[in-house]
Amino acid sequence: MSSDTSDTSVTLVPLEQPEGRAQWAFEHAGRSYAVFTVGGELHVTDGACPHNGGPLAEGLVRDGFVTCPWHWYSYELATGRCRTAVGYELRRYPVVLVGGRPHVSLPAAAPARSWSEILRAHARQGGSVSGPAGGAAGGAAGGAAT
Repeated sequence: MSSDTSDTSVTLVPLEQPEGRAQWAFEHAGRSYAVFTVGGELHVTDGACPHNGGPLAEGLVRDGFVTCPWHWYSYELATGRCRTAVGYELRRYPVVLVGGRPHVSLPAAAPARSWSEILRAHARQGGSVSGPAGGAAGGAAGGAAT
């Protein structure tokens, strides 16, 4: 654990360990996170498995790896590396001490945007608008000529 808290683009969230628990989940700003205690060290990760969204806090922890209870994908807590399949990586978050108490350093939540702001940004990026069937707006359904 580090004690550096100088970055202003993060939010520090206190980690309250439930009594008798070595792993647990919590939510912050609409996102789920998992916390694991391994060898006296706290590891904080995304709460959902990168493979298919399984609840990692309910997974099996052994030898520094957490295994998702849904499909048995296994991740190294120290690095986030998946040992089950190439292409998956578990996002991890640093734990820092503030006043002697552990806190997780999470990215600051992005400010809420209105639909008009989202659509304007999309239009500036050259996005196209599709009709309800996934084709161009105003086109014939199913691609058949009429």
